[in-house]
Amino acid sequence: MIAFLAEGGAQNPLIPDTTELIVGLLCFFIVFGVLGKKLLPNIQKTLEERRDAIEGGLERAEKAQEDATRTLEQYKAQLAEARHEANRLRQEAQEQGATLIAEMRSEGQRQREEIVAAGHTQIESDRRQAAQALRQDVGQLATELAGKLVGESLEDHARQSRVIDRFLDELEEKAEAAR
Repeated sequence: MIAFLAEGGAQNPLIPDTTELIVGLLCFFIVFGVLGKKLLPNIQKTLEERRDAIEGGLERAEKAQEDATRTLEQYKAQLAEARHEANRLRQEAQEQGATLIAEMRSEGQRQREEIVAAGHTQIESDRRQAAQALRQDVGQLATELAGKLVGESLEDHARQSRVIDRFLDELEEKAEAAR
């Protein structure tokens, strides 16, 4: 531009001077080369790191999501298995409880029957003892009464026992017939 003013404006302003064109092109290629050799690799490296960080972060997030999904599925499977096991244990406990109740019930029934049988045996034994004592007392009283009525002593024990036994047997037969 200085050259244009010095020459007096004779040259066309749209066509540059050759030296300025060469210097301008030379400076352009030097700046372009420096940018291409120094700055462009650093920019490329930074962009690559940023892309790796973003895409790597996405990949890591997807991987973490997959791991979380697998862990959740395992947890659900373990939870379902634990529920199944709890139901099985509850069922076994109910069956064992029912078995124990049935065993205790049968044991109680057996003990009740033993107690009832022992009671019947004891009652029968007591009845026999009472009947024997009654026979002796009735026999003795009957003999005394008969002796007082007859006026002589009826102390013959064998005969006395037969008469008393026959009398009491007749009473028992009448009592059983009445039942």
